[in-house]
Amino acid sequence: MNVRRRLISTAATAAVAALGLTTLSACSSESAAAGNTGKFDVVASFYPLEFLAEQIGGNHVHVTNLTQPGQEPHDLEISARQTAQLQESDAVLYLKNLQPAVDDAVAQSEVKTKIDAASLTSLEKHGNEVGGHAASHDSSKNEELAGLDPHIWLDPVRYAQVAEGVGAAFEKADPAHAADYKKNTAALVKRLEELNNRFKDGLSGTRSKVFITTHAAFGYLAERYGLTEEAINGLDPESEPSAARVKDLEKMAKADGVTTVFYETLVSDKTAKTVAADAGLKTDVLDPIEGITSKSRGKDYFSVQEANLKALQTALGSK
Repeated sequence: MNVRRRLISTAATAAVAALGLTTLSACSSESAAAGNTGKFDVVASFYPLEFLAEQIGGNHVHVTNLTQPGQEPHDLEISARQTAQLQESDAVLYLKNLQPAVDDAVAQSEVKTKIDAASLTSLEKHGNEVGGHAASHDSSKNEELAGLDPHIWLDPVRYAQVAEGVGAAFEKADPAHAADYKKNTAALVKRLEELNNRFKDGLSGTRSKVFITTHAAFGYLAERYGLTEEAINGLDPESEPSAARVKDLEKMAKADGVTTVFYETLVSDKTAKTVAADAGLKTDVLDPIEGITSKSRGKDYFSVQEANLKALQTALGSK
């Protein structure tokens, strides 16, 4: 798990519980954005799930995102207003263990349809190094990262599996529009299959198969396309990599023809630039698509994934 994730404080939990009875009435006008819209009201915990809900639901759904654009989703804490929004919604779509504050709020809510994206596909344990080859020259060990990796949406195949599960849940919860949900899901899955093929073809002949990131978010993508992700030791954007880890990365970069250290759009590039400078490498963006902002290289999931593919091809040396 990402070490930047913060557990909701005991005090905050108590405050939410204490407000639980009053917020539904006191905040009823504020929470109208999430409920009683005349549509199937869905609360999504962060952007990849908001995107699924909108693509599958079409005109029949009203989607509210708990994570604001530019906000790091792992750091999200739930406000009393957002707790009320959950209570007013018809369904909540979240990814268990990614945002502990959301998990707590969902568990306490009385929403009839609770959709856990993590239950709709398979999750794996990923550590500091993930992917297609075992880097014997990497001596780093980071037990803190050795948990179930939540970043399933970066693998188009797993994301499609989640989409199918979400579509089925929408059909069951809102049967009046089931036919449209089924049609929209099929169209989305087809686009994801095409994206998977573009990644497969685009990364099959690269000169290098290893890439370095500051955030261990791309393990599923790496495994899917025969690559290896090396994550810098210490995922907190304010922390510095250890001298030993930088030395390991320099050794690995030379051995495997690595040219680039990738950083993401929602956090500082300080760590990436530190390692790149020490190892004589370039830096570039590889977006984990946890949110779309003005800094994103695209306007939605698909366009940002296309930008990610081009960045990987450039860094790995596509033939």
